[in-house]
Parts: sequence; structure tokens; C-alpha cells
Amino acid sequence: MKQLSVLLVVSVMLAFTSCTNSVSEPGEVDLEAVGQQLQLLHQNTEKIITEADGSELVCPRTINEDGSLRVVPGGDWTSGFYSGTLWYMYEMSGDESWKKKAITYTEMLEKEQYNGSNHDVGFRMYCSYGNALRLTKNEAYIPILVQSAKTLIARYYEEVGCIRSWNFDEQVWQCPVIIDNMMNLELLFWASEQTGNPVYKDIAISHALTTIKHQFRDDYSTVHVVDYDTITGEVRQKNTHQGYADESSWARGQAWGLYGYTMTYRFTKDQRFLEQAEHIADFLLNNPALPEDGIPYWDFNDPGIPEVPRDVSAAAIITSALYELSTFSDEGESYKLAADRILMNTWSLYRSMKGENFGFILDHSVGNMPDGSEIDVPINYADYYFMEALYRSKKF
Repeated sequence: MKQLSVLLVVSVMLAFTSCTNSVSEPGEVDLEAVGQQLQLLHQNTEKIITEADGSELVCPRTINEDGSLRVVPGGDWTSGFYSGTLWYMYEMSGDESWKKKAITYTEMLEKEQYNGSNHDVGFRMYCSYGNALRLTKNEAYIPILVQSAKTLIARYYEEVGCIRSWNFDEQVWQCPVIIDNMMNLELLFWASEQTGNPVYKDIAISHALTTIKHQFRDDYSTVHVVDYDTITGEVRQKNTHQGYADESSWARGQAWGLYGYTMTYRFTKDQRFLEQAEHIADFLLNNPALPEDGIPYWDFNDPGIPEVPRDVSAAAIITSALYELSTFSDEGESYKLAADRILMNTWSLYRSMKGENFGFILDHSVGNMPDGSEIDVPINYADYYFMEALYRSKKF
């Protein structure tokens, strides 16, 4: 990392510290309060599944426009986050009742190991079964995760060097790859370690390198969607699907990139991936559009800033990634300081009040602004990465 970038990161952190009127003071996340919210969410979710005879419903996702709780089936891309949140609650509390709940909601996803309709099998299965295996050592979960990895690599295009993300809008795209897909590589790295088969890791590395080559701009902002020709592997077009514009920097996309390359370095120890993660972190922390409290607007280039929504889900992902990056980088202290501040501001300023929002922990996330969906609402992946960040704040 260049010295100038380090100085900018430090200066941003000092600015955070000095803004006492708009930024919370350091403190502790109240795990008991978190548990109370999650207990309420569990009760509300169980009620919907029972009363609606929702045998296919497995996960609370968000709040609908009519104010009702949205519970989704296993095929939804977010279906693994709720059980993952329960696993982190169990891990940090030691309360066996959370383990019981986590097992129930994890095992409801078993059939998703064969769901190859998109790249999201990694989100669905590693956040749920991955945490389940890590915490229970139940070997019955291993073949489920290995099959999930097989399902994911079936979407790999050797000519492109990437795993295809989506199947829809085939009249527009041939092989669309979104920055979010970096997150699903963790399942593949695990599968190679578990089975001894290098194919999973080789595909993951290929995907990560191709994404560096084509999905990042000179300033390390990221393109949301890169579409490739399936025969030649050439880039056909670069677009956004959830950001403000094709050339803008969608906040959650930046967060996925930061997390994805930090995780990829963990498994490979390839310096290229660490440097990529550091560059993305610098882009985020030094960005003039980043608010004082560190919670980004939904897109860094929305001309309506500051009168546009924040995205707490992006903040949670960034925080979790920064904690891990702090353990690898020479600038780890500044990254950990940034993570500590964003974590506490998220808890102090953006959490749901006790008994509100059906029990979701956090409020004020943005799902898909261009589509007009899930704007300024609680979302389950914000809660998941917040809980992971909280765990990492204690671990690292």
C-alpha cells in the first residue's frame, strides 16, 4: 500500500474520532439485546410458517411494503443468512437453544445443494451449513457442502475463466458475472481443502483473477456486471443491475469485492489478492462520499447525496471484511480502527429499537434501488454480516 493511502486512511479515522456530535462513542454491542430481537424474529417467523402452512418457507428476509414480514423459500438467494445469524448467536452466547434453532433452519435447506439455477448456492449453503459444520463438527454436513460446490462449478465457463452468475435476461447477456460472485468462492476453497481435489480451488482462483482484470476500474471501484462472450471469452459489455449507473460505484458491490478478495487471500496467500483487497479498502475509506459515521450511501455516485438512503448491509459487510483484512495487512491497525468505529456506529445509530421490525437486528439497508425494492428496510444479510463482524471484533 502506498504511503499516501495509509495517511489518508489514518486521517479518515481521526476524522471519525473527532466528530463526536454525529458519531457514537466506543462501547459494547449489547448481546442480550441482540438475542431479544432474534427471539422475536424467531417467534414471528415460526408464526408465519405455521399459519400459512408454509412448508417451503425457510427464512425471514425483510419487511414488505405493506409492513408485513417477508419469509422466503429455500431457493431465495438470501435463504442461508438467517440460520447463519443463529449460528453466530449460539457461538457468542453459548446458549444451546440457539444451536437448536440454527440446526432446524439449516437443515431446511438441504435440497438447495442441488440448486444450480444461479451462483447463489455459495451464499445459501456456506453461510448455513458451513457455519453448522464449523461449530458442530457433524460430518453428515460434509457431503452436502461438497455437493453444493459441485453444483457451483457446473456454472464455470472455461473460455471465460469465470462462474456465470445469472440465467435471466438471456436476450441481453451471454455470461453475466457480478461482483457478488466473489463471495461464493469460499465454498470452493473449502471443498478443495476438504476433498483434496484442486479443481475447486483452481476455478476459484481463475474467477478471482479474471474479475480483477475486467471488473475493476483504475481507482479500484467495481463494475457490477461484466458480460462475457461464451465462445471467445471476450468482454461484451459492462453494466449495473443494482447501482445508480453503469459507471457508478454501488456500495454493496464494493463491499462484496473487499470481502471476497480478503477471503481469497486467506485461502491462497497470493499477494495479488491481498493487494487488491487493500486497494478496495483504500477506495472505500478514503472516498469523499463516505459519511462521517462510515455508513455508506447506497451508491457512492448518486447525485442526490446526502438526501439518499444509506446501506447498512454494505457497512456490515465492509466491517466484517476489515476485521479479517487487519490480520493480514501491514496496515492492520488502521483497518481494525475503522472496523471498530463502523461497527459501533452501526449498532448505536442504525439498529432496530427493542421490539421493532419483527426482530431484525438492524434497519436502513437497501436491496435494489433501481428496481424500487427493499429500500431503507431491515434485510437478513445485514444482520448476518453484522453478527460475523461482532464475532470477529472479539476474535481478532
